[in-house]
Amino acid sequence: MCPKCNGTGWIYYTENGYEFGRKCDCWDKMVASRRLKFAELPEAFKDVKLSNFNLSIYRTIESRNLIAVAAKTVTHYLENFEAMKSNGMGLYLFSNTKGSGKTRMAVGIANSLLKNHQVKFAGSTTIIKEIKRTWNKKLSEVGETESQLLDSLAAVEILIIDDFGTETPAGWINDKFYQIINDRYVGRKVTIFTSNAALDRLNYDDRITNRIKERTYQIAFPEESVRDYIAEKNNQELINNLKQNITEGKTNGI
Repeated sequence: MCPKCNGTGWIYYTENGYEFGRKCDCWDKMVASRRLKFAELPEAFKDVKLSNFNLSIYRTIESRNLIAVAAKTVTHYLENFEAMKSNGMGLYLFSNTKGSGKTRMAVGIANSLLKNHQVKFAGSTTIIKEIKRTWNKKLSEVGETESQLLDSLAAVEILIIDDFGTETPAGWINDKFYQIINDRYVGRKVTIFTSNAALDRLNYDDRITNRIKERTYQIAFPEESVRDYIAEKNNQELINNLKQNITEGKTNGI
């Protein structure tokens, strides 16, 4: 807790018999912390930034060229974000291959926008689970109702939906996502999606895909999993460390 303001973010003082208040030096840090907590970014990706997004981790030339175009497009989008925001334009990051870097890029975007904007990050399956949770009467009595949950997702300034389309779109799921996406479409709210399917391959009806198509820039990601590369790299580092320990053990007479 800040010793100057006791965690309130404000410092109060008296001048000429009147009480005034000014923001504490910790204000910006406190706001940033609250925004990060609200965003609910995946713990594993919280330190990911666009500046440390490794383009060279992709193996093939085709993949490196494609991810370079994707990175430049995202950079342009963020550099002109205020204009994008005024038009309600978001992004649709897609690739058929899991682990191609879509979520990592989306978190990098979130971390860039969190400095000045309200961002909410949620997996599509998490949204469905949260909707189902509100159906429990015992929980809904003290917690958020379905209507409140849908309204909050529709109203947040920037919504990032991760892994959109991986869920089985039952009729009620289609209707709930339509409500969220349509409300954001009407309100010109920025929505960013990651998906393992191109828009024309989503198992959602045209009411949803047409709105996404109109209000997002579609960005293709490589059909290559960087997780495989990372796993191999980790295994190689382990082997190298073991070899080094064995060598040092022999040198020390162990």
